[in-house]
Amino acid sequence: MDGLVIKNTGSWYQVRTDDGRDIECKIKGNFRLKGIRSTNPIAVGDRVSIIENNEGTALITEIEDRRNYIIRRSSNLSKQSHIIAANVDMCFLIVTINHPVTSTVFIDRFLASAEAYQVPVSLLFNKTDIYTEDEIEYMDALIGMYEYIGYPCIKISALHKEGLHSLQDRIKGKVTLFSGHSGVGKSTLINSLIPHAALKTGAISGYHGKGMHTTTFSEMIELPEGGFIIDTPGIKGFGTVSMEKNEIFHFFPDIFKFSKDCRFNNCIHINEPGCAVRDAVENHYISESRYKSYLSMMEEDIDEKYRK
Repeated sequence: MDGLVIKNTGSWYQVRTDDGRDIECKIKGNFRLKGIRSTNPIAVGDRVSIIENNEGTALITEIEDRRNYIIRRSSNLSKQSHIIAANVDMCFLIVTINHPVTSTVFIDRFLASAEAYQVPVSLLFNKTDIYTEDEIEYMDALIGMYEYIGYPCIKISALHKEGLHSLQDRIKGKVTLFSGHSGVGKSTLINSLIPHAALKTGAISGYHGKGMHTTTFSEMIELPEGGFIIDTPGIKGFGTVSMEKNEIFHFFPDIFKFSKDCRFNNCIHINEPGCAVRDAVENHYISESRYKSYLSMMEEDIDEKYRK
């Protein structure tokens, strides 16, 4: 029997079968994903085959090939990865200028990983109702930069349900991943889009200005008008995986565009002579923040835990 993984609580997976039943499942003992060292061999959004047992539960025996997925370095000190979600039509990364701060390094790492695995991403700038004039000016500058690169941006206030109409139209009938730091308003946004979801929301830590986890597991929530939202726990840092150093610039569209004019074909855009990318940074055709994000990925020690 085949079905769709709609929830992952760590030890159990909930699978919605093709005949419309939700069945609690575990992974068959010898089940491993070929070629991926992952803390979660099955992810929300996966299509799987299951075998039911007499207790009313089932074993997951096979996984269909994935169309795409979002993956990051596991938060522990191992070299393993963590698959956030699979087979998504689009992803919205929720960004906040403050309360908490979403850094451009975090945004760029997420975007690069999405590029690597063919996941279209838009940026949702939330909490527009609480920003100062300076913060609004900074937000608009970021939006201008990312839209110029080719990433659609939407300004919203999930709390006051402002700017949600265009978002609702875009996610109708689609499988959409919502991601971002803890505290950016993901649960509030999903509750605004799907009132019956009734997700828990949490306060921002006053001492650190960071969000506190309210979502503890990944889940697909069905939209009233068709499609699913994938809700996942907030992410503190985004460590990239499975990227060779000489390929990273391929996942920065703005950098890749200028790389074709470099003097050397194997240029990695750090200190080589005749580098068109560094010239573009100096002449403000490539944002300095984007270039710094690129360098941070190039310099990252593959054996280290990602530190913001």
